[in-house]
Amino acid sequence: MAFTGSTFTGRKIMESSASSNIKKLQLELGGKSAQIVCADADLESAAYWACGGIFNNHGQSCNAGSRIFVHESVHDQFVQLFIEETKKIKIGDPFEEDTFQGPQINQTQFDKILNYIDIGKKEGAKLAYGGKRWGKVGYYVEPTVFTHCHNGMRVMREEIFGPVVAIGTFKTVEEAIELANDSDYGLAGGVYTKDIDTATKVTSEVKAGTMWINCYDVFDQSTPFGGYKQSGFGKELGKYALQEYTQVKVVKLLRNKL
Repeated sequence: MAFTGSTFTGRKIMESSASSNIKKLQLELGGKSAQIVCADADLESAAYWACGGIFNNHGQSCNAGSRIFVHESVHDQFVQLFIEETKKIKIGDPFEEDTFQGPQINQTQFDKILNYIDIGKKEGAKLAYGGKRWGKVGYYVEPTVFTHCHNGMRVMREEIFGPVVAIGTFKTVEEAIELANDSDYGLAGGVYTKDIDTATKVTSEVKAGTMWINCYDVFDQSTPFGGYKQSGFGKELGKYALQEYTQVKVVKLLRNKL
């Protein structure tokens, strides 16, 4: 059985599998993916990709880059550029070609997102942009940017599954990796830097199934996709996905007996 959805539902499926005939499972579950912006990054490019990384599909993506850790020396400049990119997002009818963000899936998710925005405010995160309903009808939520966030906040730890991003800072690459790994999830992540050694270190040490360098949310059908930790197990796409639907068999022959 293959399933894409929440970690909560994934657990239920595992329980059912264990109590029945122990079905083989491939689970692609929740995420709280981190994007790391280093001091030497091309900040304009990083802001462009990081913005798409969270707000694509209205934030309703398991691999959404909903946590952004920015080196403290470039934090203010990056946030300014990021908000400028966010302001370019066209919200409206998804059937119109130039619309980038449509409504959330239903009332339940709409209410959940607005509740998380309230939680972020109460936790002490700074609301830098958005933060409320967009328009008077439909389940539209403004792209929302929180800054001054830390890993003790729920908006940094829990999957919101909406257009809400939480931004924090770091001093060293080692700290950024530690912050990124301080999560129950491990689906995806990204790093923005001009230093190949830094990029190699981050992509090697961040515990996530997919890592992007100087881009985000770029897919190829030939490469596998799947997570670590509570983001599930098994792979979609590529030749590794085929292995989820096959079993290994060993046949041994005694020579000279045929």
